Amino acid sequence: MTSEPQEREIRHGPVRLSRDRGVAIVSMEDGPAKNALDENMVEGLERAFAAIGTASDINAVVLRGLPEVFCSGASRSLLGALLAGDVNVSELGLPRLLLCCPVPVVAAIRGNAVGGGFALGLAADVMILSERARYGLNFMDLGLTPGMGATWLARERLGDFVGDELLYSTEYRRGRDLRSAPGVNHVVSSDRVEPLALDIARRIAEKPRNALILLKRNQTEPRLRAFDKARENEMRMHRDRLASQDTARLIARNFLE
Repeated sequence: MTSEPQEREIRHGPVRLSRDRGVAIVSMEDGPAKNALDENMVEGLERAFAAIGTASDINAVVLRGLPEVFCSGASRSLLGALLAGDVNVSELGLPRLLLCCPVPVVAAIRGNAVGGGFALGLAADVMILSERARYGLNFMDLGLTPGMGATWLARERLGDFVGDELLYSTEYRRGRDLRSAPGVNHVVSSDRVEPLALDIARRIAEKPRNALILLKRNQTEPRLRAFDKARENEMRMHRDRLASQDTARLIARNFLE
């Protein structure tokens, strides 16, 4: 994604934060790890959104990944830390960064998005998918019940029955197959995903910041309550599954490198 003119850039590990005409562009750029949600990626996203939260000149955000992969979900190391009890499942509320961002977030999901990576995109205010990219919620393949608010996010954005089917079956679908989903804003060709996201964000950024903050808060409050309730239920399920002996076996067998 190009920006004209481009303002200063800040890198937080694998996450690059740039600014353009009142729009913050948050880019996940860990190619070797396929933008997996490891400790560095999570910290980078947290730091980027913290900076956005205190920036008075930012009125909208674009969250993007790499051309072929938006985010591949939890890393093997993170899953291992969960099994070992080194990470509290309550810490895996990453979509809350988008929900609590004071200004609207546009997710440009050009590449494949898997598990928690797809859940992250589902939390955006505006979501743009690529016709050819693959999207899935593979928690159950790993012996885990869904997390990161996916039990609610999938239903809200994809519809109750389609969302549930993807959670149960772990089926991957092309963006073109999700075109009619109630919470998908746009499904376009791969090369149009990021230009469209930036165009929408720029139009949002033209509006008065105080009005945007008020509207975002109004629109998000019920979503945030539903998300937090889903997370509470998910944590109860997680505690049961993490104690199960077959979870480590399924992670070893089905984790996608």
